[in-house]
Amino acid sequence: MAGTALVLGGGGLTGIGWEIGMLAGLADAGIDLADADVVIGTSAGSIVGAHLTSRRHTLAELYAHQLAAPSGGSAVRMGPAAFARFAAIALRSRDTVSFGARMGKLALAARTVPEKEQRAAIARTLGGLTDWPARRLVITAVDAATGQRTAFDDTSGVALIDAVGASCAVPGIYPPVTIDGTRWIDGGVHSAANADLATGFARVVVVAPVAISGGPIVGPRSQGNRLARQGARVCVITPDRAARSAFGRNVLDPTRRAAAARAGRRQAATHAADVRRLWSPTAA
Repeated sequence: MAGTALVLGGGGLTGIGWEIGMLAGLADAGIDLADADVVIGTSAGSIVGAHLTSRRHTLAELYAHQLAAPSGGSAVRMGPAAFARFAAIALRSRDTVSFGARMGKLALAARTVPEKEQRAAIARTLGGLTDWPARRLVITAVDAATGQRTAFDDTSGVALIDAVGASCAVPGIYPPVTIDGTRWIDGGVHSAANADLATGFARVVVVAPVAISGGPIVGPRSQGNRLARQGARVCVITPDRAARSAFGRNVLDPTRRAAAARAGRRQAATHAADVRRLWSPTAA
C-alpha cells in the first residue's frame, strides 16, 4: 500500500464551488492536494478534478471564477424533491447495480435538453480543456442500460469532455451521454464519492459535498472507514452546517456557488491540521 489519492465527490454547482473553496483554503494553509498520485472525480468532482490536474489555472484563479457573477439562463432545479425521489428508488433496489439500472431507465425516458446542447455546456464548463492531464485522473460514470459503474481515464479511449459529461449526466435532468453506442449517466448514481476506487493507496483525502447514503448506496464516510480498516490513512471532509446553509435547496443554482465557495474556504481551516498530518510523506 503506497501513494496518495484525492477523491472529489458529486454535488452540483454548489458542490463545485464548495470543493474549489475547500481546496483553495487548504492551499492557503500550504497543503497542495493537486499533487495526489491519483484524483478520482465523480460528477461535480470530475469537473473540479479536470481543472485541478490540468494545472492550467491556479486554485486562486479557479476560486475567483466561482465568486464571479454567473452568466446564462435560469437555474435547473435539483432540490429535496429530486433527492427524495432518488432515495425512494434506492430503497427499492437490492444493490447498486439494480439501482443504477433503474436510474438509467428513468434517464433514458426523460425529456431533457438535447445531448449536443449539453455537451456544449460541458465544454464551456471545462473552459477549453480537451486533453487528459499528465497527472492521473479517474472519472466515474454508470452504464444506463446495465447499471454497472465504470472508471474512465486516459487509457479508456474516451475524450475528456465525454467522460466528464457522462459523469455529470444527472438522471432526469441532463441527457445520458453516448460513447461508442453506450449511454452513460452520472457516476454519483453508484456512489456520491466512489471512494472505494482509492483502494490500495496509503493516504486518502475524500472531499464530498454530498454525504447521503441509504438502501444499497454506501456513503463517503462508510467508504472511508472501509479504506481505513484496510490500512489506509483517511480523512473524509463533508460540508459543515454553514456550508449546507450556503448551498440552499437547489444544488444546481449558479447564484449559490459563490456562497458555497466561500463556505468551503472558511471550513478548510477546520481540517487543515488533520489533512497536513495525513498528506505529509512521513505519514505513510
